[in-house]
Amino acid sequence: MTGSLREKINESLSSILPIALIVMVLSMTFTPLDAGTFILFLGGVLLLIVGMGCFTLGADMSMLVIGEKIGSAMTHSRKIWLIALLSFVIGVIVTIAEPDLTILAQQVPGIENYILILTVALGVGIFLTLAMLRIVFRIRLSILLIVFYAAAFLLSIFVSPDFWAVSFDSGGVTTGPMTVPFIISLGVGVASVRGDKKGQDDSFGLVALSSVGPIVAVLVLGIVFQITGTDYIPPEITQVEETRGLLLLYLRGLGSYCREVAIAICPIAVFFLLFQLITRSFHKRQMLRILFGFLYTFVGLVLFLTGANVGFMPVGLQIGQALAKLWSGALLIPVGMVIGYFVVAAEPAVHVLKKQVERMSAGAISSSAMKKGLCIGVCVAIGLAMVRILTGISVMYILIPGYVIALALTFFTPPMYTGIAFDSGGVASGAMVSSFVLPMAIGATLIRSGTGAIMTQAFGCVAFVALAPLISIQILGITYKYKTKRIKRQFLKVEDRILDFEVD
Repeated sequence: MTGSLREKINESLSSILPIALIVMVLSMTFTPLDAGTFILFLGGVLLLIVGMGCFTLGADMSMLVIGEKIGSAMTHSRKIWLIALLSFVIGVIVTIAEPDLTILAQQVPGIENYILILTVALGVGIFLTLAMLRIVFRIRLSILLIVFYAAAFLLSIFVSPDFWAVSFDSGGVTTGPMTVPFIISLGVGVASVRGDKKGQDDSFGLVALSSVGPIVAVLVLGIVFQITGTDYIPPEITQVEETRGLLLLYLRGLGSYCREVAIAICPIAVFFLLFQLITRSFHKRQMLRILFGFLYTFVGLVLFLTGANVGFMPVGLQIGQALAKLWSGALLIPVGMVIGYFVVAAEPAVHVLKKQVERMSAGAISSSAMKKGLCIGVCVAIGLAMVRILTGISVMYILIPGYVIALALTFFTPPMYTGIAFDSGGVASGAMVSSFVLPMAIGATLIRSGTGAIMTQAFGCVAFVALAPLISIQILGITYKYKTKRIKRQFLKVEDRILDFEVD
């Protein structure tokens, strides 16, 4: 176990170190930080490295195993009502438990936290049910995506522009470190039972449809619910002047996230125990391994979320404010793009997705290719978010053309890549984006346009991060498709020449 943990921590070190180096370079050049904030950031880096290592090991040992077993058991039952009911319950439970959603809900004015969280949870529950039924009835993913995204943009006509960005942001943060391992493994479990040629392709797409649910649900909430008081109040950043204050700040953060992560894991643990009591699917040794996996997941998420929110959030806000003051904000775009390229590699859920993709594609889609596609997509996304802060253009001027391109590409992309691309969108926009990139955008907007523009200009960067991989990964799929065809043609030519030679 120690060797596996060391390997996971080394992986997380290589993911987080580039971001730490970028911040250090900025703090020594364009955006000097006070000593207390910088030390706070270094503590956050350490917690992120250890936290991500523990989390990824825990997810491998528990969440992925449980999800696959539940998915295969649901499909084996052949009872449509049972599949629908369990999918809805799982969707609601894991979403209410998602820490990233809680972070976003705390920052959205005009709606009570529990109302937004419950709305998003119901959206995920309904759409996860549709996603599971899609696999059972073998409905093409691209058709459902076109229908539901068209419905989302149609609904946005009747909603205040203040909540366009928030609704699409909610779709991105919902699929975070708690939901992604469980939902992805459900699809893998269902596909393993089907065993047909297209089962592997259909194993992806659950995260994609689950990400649409919150968008539609929040837009409907905006129509039926009277929203008042949408003025954004920026969070107060605690200034640390002594080491004791730094320690107390981290201890408070650890206590707070211990409660949140315990609430997150308990419903899943209870559901797992009920499943085990009914099915007896796991023997004692597997049960012990899964319980240790839950422990690693708990410790990893507590450390990761504390490091991201206590150590990274104040740094993101200060860097955004400092960059917005330099040369009319000209540095925001290149710095944002560089941070965007590296920040996606630090998302815990991205590591889960990359491994599942490599495994399900039998190595045809490597982790390195996935990482490169995601990094390029998110790099462009953060660049566009910074352009919007500088120009003040509406979020829809980017979202509508972006989704039109992404949905159009589904007609030319292999089905597996379509599912992977739309899954990647939800996975890429996680804790690091909401706790570092979003505060950076808020800080820049405060300087450029004031608090009145936060809802329309700063929010939306999570939505852009969720959109970008939809295009970049599908382009990767089209490239792979044509490369495969070219290799096949070359092989057939060689085969024909060998046959001609044998005839002669």
